[in-house]
Amino acid sequence: MAKGWLRFRDLKARGIVQSWPQLKRLIELYGFPSGRMISPNTRAWAEEDIDAYYRSCPVEGPAPRGAAKRNQARARKADSTATATST
Repeated sequence: MAKGWLRFRDLKARGIVQSWPQLKRLIELYGFPSGRMISPNTRAWAEEDIDAYYRSCPVEGPAPRGAAKRNQARARKADSTATATST
């Protein structure tokens, strides 16, 4: 059972997209639902399709490798100056 239909202005109001080119990239490159034509010039997306898309997206990125992993444990300048001024 569909919750409802969202048009482009609804996607924009929810912060999903900001422009039609961005929406086109989401559809072509990231598998965002393409929506359905509900009239000759009107496209709409089912809320359940959008919810399913976001449920399928990863929550975290891959674990750091190489230099990023090595630098992760290294002390930062802000950390070393904060401990030096507090003593």
